[in-house]
Amino acid sequence: MQEDFLHYVWKYKAFSTSSLKTFKDEIISIKHLGSHNHNAGPDFFNAQLNINDQLWAGNVEIHIKSSDWYLHSHENDKAYDNVILHVVWEHDTEIFRKDNSEIPTLELKNYVDRQLLENYQNLLQSKSWINCENNFANTNDFLLSNWLERLFIERLERKSKDISKLLQNSNNDWEAVLFKMLLKNFGLKVNGEAFLSLAKSVDYSVVRKLQNKIIDMEALLFGQAELLIADIQDAYYMDLKQRYHFLKRKFKLTNLGVEPLQFFRLRPPNFPTIRLSQFANLYALEHNLFSKIIALNKREEFYALFNYGVTEFWTTHYTFAKTSKTSKKQLTKSFIDLLIINTIIPLKFSYAKFKGHSIDDDLFKLLKQIKIENNSIVNKFLELKPLEKHALTSQSLIQLKGQYCDKNKCLQCAVGNSLILQK
Repeated sequence: MQEDFLHYVWKYKAFSTSSLKTFKDEIISIKHLGSHNHNAGPDFFNAQLNINDQLWAGNVEIHIKSSDWYLHSHENDKAYDNVILHVVWEHDTEIFRKDNSEIPTLELKNYVDRQLLENYQNLLQSKSWINCENNFANTNDFLLSNWLERLFIERLERKSKDISKLLQNSNNDWEAVLFKMLLKNFGLKVNGEAFLSLAKSVDYSVVRKLQNKIIDMEALLFGQAELLIADIQDAYYMDLKQRYHFLKRKFKLTNLGVEPLQFFRLRPPNFPTIRLSQFANLYALEHNLFSKIIALNKREEFYALFNYGVTEFWTTHYTFAKTSKTSKKQLTKSFIDLLIINTIIPLKFSYAKFKGHSIDDDLFKLLKQIKIENNSIVNKFLELKPLEKHALTSQSLIQLKGQYCDKNKCLQCAVGNSLILQK
């Protein structure tokens, strides 16, 4: 038995309320259960209860055993002086306020349906990939669809907090925030954090001054990433190296906090050298990128906006030291899809919040234009139950697995709720 389960039972009134009595046979009638408090203090604020025909307004505290009140030292905490009902699973001792008046106690185990308890225990005791693995396929489609949309918003809210920190550290410059977010996501999973550290190592005012020249943008990025420290006798490489040394002195650049880049186990098109050249081309040739992104809503429009490749040297190279077969190395549509999912949609959502605007349905429409992501979490869910195959589904499933399934938060999950409450 866990307190979370008792909170759930009280919050959703998942118990018999007929003939409800305290441990001392005082008749209880619930007018208002109170508001669930997730911070310090009593578990439910501002409840309204009739106890023996007397209306009480105050707070409700919940424990497994009555004696937990003393175990948690609530008798010494003023925050608990206004508790009007102590809800417990098992009553093992009387509880008193500071003025020695006894707090009425409701022993819940006599009012909770045994099937509800059994459903909860079966779910939490599961050893499967997710607790509801054997039942997920039977989840009501309408319930699951609504829950997945809520999970998507929840995921955006979580990302929005990270964006708010970037905005604060960038003096409310949305172009600077976009620069950091885009560069991070150009690094994908392997080099994402390293690319972000690279973006943070350069004040965006420097980027603005260098944006008109691709070669200067490349020198800045390659140099800060410590890719220009080798002794390579190539005109392009030596030009980059010379330019970077000039930029480093002029703008007093330091790259002490930049994380090392990874090439190992990456496909050549995802090498950091290629991604940095593509990024430099994008930023040198597209100015006011943030305002353009905010104005666009369709996937094809973003494909056109990000239709960039590499500078000429990289059409025949993946690294500085070795030539390769000629290819344009344009940003692919699948890569741009990832930018839309991980950069553009969270940024649009955060900007709307910043401006005090409501969530635009276009965000949902845009995400539904992108095919479902291919990863182990999403694929496993699809094995359990057929779902709509677009990116809103995959983003929601990733949120579900990471924030609910892995943390055993079945009580806060719509799917878990439906299974616990089923007869």
